[in-house]
Amino acid sequence: MAVLTGAGISTDSGIPDYRGPRGLWQRDPSAQELVTIGPYLADPDVRRRAWLMRRDAGAIGAEPNAGHRALAELERSGVPMRVLTQNVDGLHQAAGLPARKVIELHGTATEVQCADCAAPGPMAAALDRVAAGEDDPDCEHCGGVLRPRTVMFGEGLDPWVLEQADAIAKNCQVFLAVGSSLQVHPAALLPRIALEHGARLIVVNGEPTAYDEAAHEVIRTPISRALPELVARLVDGDLAAR
Repeated sequence: MAVLTGAGISTDSGIPDYRGPRGLWQRDPSAQELVTIGPYLADPDVRRRAWLMRRDAGAIGAEPNAGHRALAELERSGVPMRVLTQNVDGLHQAAGLPARKVIELHGTATEVQCADCAAPGPMAAALDRVAAGEDDPDCEHCGGVLRPRTVMFGEGLDPWVLEQADAIAKNCQVFLAVGSSLQVHPAALLPRIALEHGARLIVVNGEPTAYDEAAHEVIRTPISRALPELVARLVDGDLAAR
């Protein structure tokens, strides 16, 4: 079982998605530059706005919702599975999924890293500095630009992470895509890889995706309700048998 999760699974935890009808890009199209590597490194004003966005987004204090907990329950049931997440919020692990079962395609927003010396640190500590009045906190080791340990627009995925995701997609029997627009590459290629290797594809998303016609099942029910129901069917072996 391979599960690809996107921003939609975390919206019920209070974390906005990007491309949905009420997503961040719809409300403020200029916000995309705040997570684009070129402008972020070059422009202190972009970084200041990015730190305010992180402060206000609430991702650090967010709690897992019923969707995250359902996937953790699926893992505890003994179904062999891996979660490939486009999210950077760490909520799958917070819900109880072992870290080794989660492939974070786009990194993690729970940590920061210096763009110059690569020194890591907790995001919570950096946000405490912002709350204390630093509008663009720098690296405490070398004074370099501090950035989240995420894959920003304009950057490539870690080759090792991509290799692991590719292998999981090729070897799964069921590929479940949850809360993802399936527009961001290379993650958007994973359902196709799974289909080409004989997997069943199930799409759970509030909006249409490019894979809906190829999917064996499409579910539009809100994710926090859909996933517990779907997990019950998976535990019973219902989906793999069809």
